[in-house]
Amino acid sequence: MSDLLKNIDARTKLAGTNKLEILMFSLGKDKRTGREETFGINVFKVREVMRVPEITRAPEMPASVEGMVSLRGVLVPVIDLAKYVGIETDCKPDIMIVTEYNGQTQGFLVKGVDNILRLDWSAMRVPPAMLLAEMGGQVTAITELKDGRLVMMMDVEKVLSETSHFDSDEMIFKSVQPLGKDRTVFFADDSSVARNQISRTLDAMKVKYISAINGRQAWIELSKMADNADATHIQLKDTIQVILTDVEMPEMDGYMLTRKIKADKRFSGIPVLMHSSLSSTSNQQLGKAVGVDEYVPKFEPQKLAQILTRLLA
Repeated sequence: MSDLLKNIDARTKLAGTNKLEILMFSLGKDKRTGREETFGINVFKVREVMRVPEITRAPEMPASVEGMVSLRGVLVPVIDLAKYVGIETDCKPDIMIVTEYNGQTQGFLVKGVDNILRLDWSAMRVPPAMLLAEMGGQVTAITELKDGRLVMMMDVEKVLSETSHFDSDEMIFKSVQPLGKDRTVFFADDSSVARNQISRTLDAMKVKYISAINGRQAWIELSKMADNADATHIQLKDTIQVILTDVEMPEMDGYMLTRKIKADKRFSGIPVLMHSSLSSTSNQQLGKAVGVDEYVPKFEPQKLAQILTRLLA
């Protein structure tokens, strides 16, 4: 199964091309619907794919957390994705996808993995509002395969947030200092969990903000703001002072959004801060290659506030 993840270095060349690769997987047939849906996760977040090892059960864990395993001496929590999503199935998970993002490693139990699909972010659509409401924001994007199947990109950041409760400490936000200046940040992120934490951080800083749910929507809104600034003979940097963007977003990713911003002189003087759970050194280098000014890992509100304070001062 390691063959699925070969040539990761070659995949880094996708940055700035608005393309991605996703590992497709299934969670088993849902007894309520009789269907077996297909899900996906960005290959950049997958460290390895393996048969389910022996799991050590731990008391007082969330219902979807099966326990933990030791991988090369590191204790890794294991989450049953079918239980997390709410799929009722008699299928026993055979595969564990080991993921690494937000600086943490976790294992996801799935029924099986399919193959790796390369596609354009423009082929990833924002889910309909009804599906978003039904699944509680668990799916961030959907694409259609040639055989008619729909692949749903799971918000793995939301999974981590709700199973580990790493962002529930209100004291984190209370320790953020107000900026004391009239500033506005424009941010784009497809994850409802991430948008909520960014908003709470900016509220604590007493900074105004405008948000978008993906890169394409962000570029449309930013272009309108740039056109309006031209028409009123003002500089756009007097309206917004920082642009904050995620990397993984349907329709247009953060690399492409940054490339467009940096190629447009109207955005001169406005730094782009990349805010991503893909926080490895290689991904930071990819951001810098397309013109990102700063890089901050997701779900570290104090660090986000520190960098924003410096950029906005």
